[in-house]
Amino acid sequence: MPHHSDFDTLKQYVKQQALELGFEQCGIAPTDISEHVEHYKRWLAKDYYGDMEYMKSREALRADINNLVPGTLSVISVRLNYVPTPARFSEPQQSSQMANISRYALGRDYHKLMRNKLKKLADKIKQRAATLEHRVFVDSGPVLERAYAEKAGLGWIGKNTMLINEKAGSFFFLGELLTNLPLPPDDAPANQCGSCSACLSLCPTGAIVAPYTVDARKCISYLTIEHFGSIDENLRPLMGNRIYGCDDCQLVCPWNRYASPTNEDDFTPRNSLDSAKLQELFSWSEQEFLDRTQGSPIRRIGHERWQRNIAIALGNAEASPEIIKVLDQWLVDGRSELVKEHVEWALQQQKDKTKTRKINIDKLQDKLIRTTQKLVGHLG
Repeated sequence: MPHHSDFDTLKQYVKQQALELGFEQCGIAPTDISEHVEHYKRWLAKDYYGDMEYMKSREALRADINNLVPGTLSVISVRLNYVPTPARFSEPQQSSQMANISRYALGRDYHKLMRNKLKKLADKIKQRAATLEHRVFVDSGPVLERAYAEKAGLGWIGKNTMLINEKAGSFFFLGELLTNLPLPPDDAPANQCGSCSACLSLCPTGAIVAPYTVDARKCISYLTIEHFGSIDENLRPLMGNRIYGCDDCQLVCPWNRYASPTNEDDFTPRNSLDSAKLQELFSWSEQEFLDRTQGSPIRRIGHERWQRNIAIALGNAEASPEIIKVLDQWLVDGRSELVKEHVEWALQQQKDKTKTRKINIDKLQDKLIRTTQKLVGHLG
């Protein structure tokens, strides 16, 4: 076994190579994350995982990394920014006819890019440590990645459960190399959320039920991406125009004032998804959906859930004869029972708004007529 000082040197080499490969930061975590595991178990006990059965069925693998990869002695954790321009908070317009898609999903899927970079990092390490054994994970296995990232000094887990870095906010991807090398761990940073509760207050559905705890069953990211069935009618109006994911708890976080733009061209928005209209996206056939989302994380939800999500957003949009026409036409041509339920709901929302708007216009006209009559009488 090499001397301890050799591993100190190797650690610095690992970090330097990670930066040269384009990662914004790299740190080393120990394998013990017991306090995070206990929090995870309490979360499971409250059924906050919703339909994500894999979160429960693979509990033992998440609880002890050596159950997943025997012989793991340290975890190399990295982060990579993904926003093409610095993030700034702006309240998503509930009545908007524009699609609101989580920023991480606007460009190319990050999994392959991150994995390739981590594999290159492993190759670099092996040049210095021939005995290296490793496995790469990028949101692709039962790894509590934010816990290891916190232990590796990449940031602290905030009240919105996102990893927050004091110099970069939270708009970044995480990846891990599980290794058999006893690299010296970094120090976890102090939690700097303080008394701030912006993310709890401004979560559209109240999914952050307590500091550091999210009930996935209410979370818009979960509902639009992970959930397969019908979406609760009580939650639909709260979803606004968010059709894939939700960034609100990050956008309101004051630490994201320091978010830096990415240097990766792959994360540049594709198919104008950052400025697309709901009706346009809703009109995509299944083949168009598959073609346009090739290489995108959006593809994993499939065309049916894509239309389900957009139908809700169309129902939440401001009253529009064009939207009513599109929804009516879908009822003629569409086949999915799941989408049909949400289209019918959206159609009713649109008709109710149209009726209300007409009533309000009539009232305004009546008021204008009465005012005019009084004015004419006064002048007479």
